[in-house]
Amino acid sequence: MIKKIERFALRKTTCFVASCLLVTVCSCTAETTPATTEESVETVPTTTATTTTEETTTAEITESSEIIETVVGDPETIHKYVEEIVVDYGSYGEEADEKVDELLSELSSIDTNAGIRWELIMDIWRSGDLAQPLNYDVLPDGLPDTDELCIVVLGFQLNPDGSMKDELINRLTVAYESAVKYPNSYIVCTGGGTAYANPDATEAGMMAQWLIDQGIDEERIIVEDNSLSTAQNAMYTYDILTSDYPSVKYIAIVSSDYHIETGELLFTAEAILRSDVPGEQRIQVISNASWDAPSGYLSPMFQAGALIELSGDMDTAFDIYYDNYDIHELPPLN
Repeated sequence: MIKKIERFALRKTTCFVASCLLVTVCSCTAETTPATTEESVETVPTTTATTTTEETTTAEITESSEIIETVVGDPETIHKYVEEIVVDYGSYGEEADEKVDELLSELSSIDTNAGIRWELIMDIWRSGDLAQPLNYDVLPDGLPDTDELCIVVLGFQLNPDGSMKDELINRLTVAYESAVKYPNSYIVCTGGGTAYANPDATEAGMMAQWLIDQGIDEERIIVEDNSLSTAQNAMYTYDILTSDYPSVKYIAIVSSDYHIETGELLFTAEAILRSDVPGEQRIQVISNASWDAPSGYLSPMFQAGALIELSGDMDTAFDIYYDNYDIHELPPLN
């Protein structure tokens, strides 16, 4: 039987009503405008002591240990800092680097862990390494052919009657070729109900059935059919994998080519945000495979909104998705 697992995490409960409004935004249609198109920092060392006698004195511990004071901040304040950091970079790019670094330093002084995690995320976003290389048609050679690997296929808005659009079928063709190449991997199909005339149809359900019809063993297929955005694809997929698939250590993203960078960014960011120790993620994004779409674009500002959604600030995220966000309400760069 297809492995369908529903997770009702706190963030999901909070954002369900708002998410239902995002159906057209999260389908990555090339015809829409960029703003509404969807689709490592040093680890905090642990305190250690070198014992040379049976009894270790306080002075010895102090001399042989680095004591790190951890500061915990107010969630609302953290959200404000995250908003300004990602919106500044999403709007101005490298021009905002100095301001972003100042804000990250301030965030670290307010909340140690939040500062470390968001510095990691911003380093990845600014690195230029996302979707590099961008692989077409099938996953590259050299990935682990074991149950440590999970191929994650990102969904695309269904037709009103619940049937799949050509773009989603093309993504699935890439996923199929990759699943055949790595026969011991899992495959996650992710995407919720986006067919307004068929409430029973979900992207993930239709995707899973298509793969089964092509001969993929249904025991390999995991269905995540509640998400309505790429950020939620990441959140709910990790809910399932971290709870029920402890063997999975690596993820490979499959989508349209213009969507891969955003997918890699959000799945990596979500792994950082939920890791026990910042910089020591249990699951890593290691590769991609894409369909060569004739058109499509996701702007850095859209990516900023998706990162804000991961942080839990749904209102601001949806303002950005719907192009209702006023950047002039933030302090200027200089």
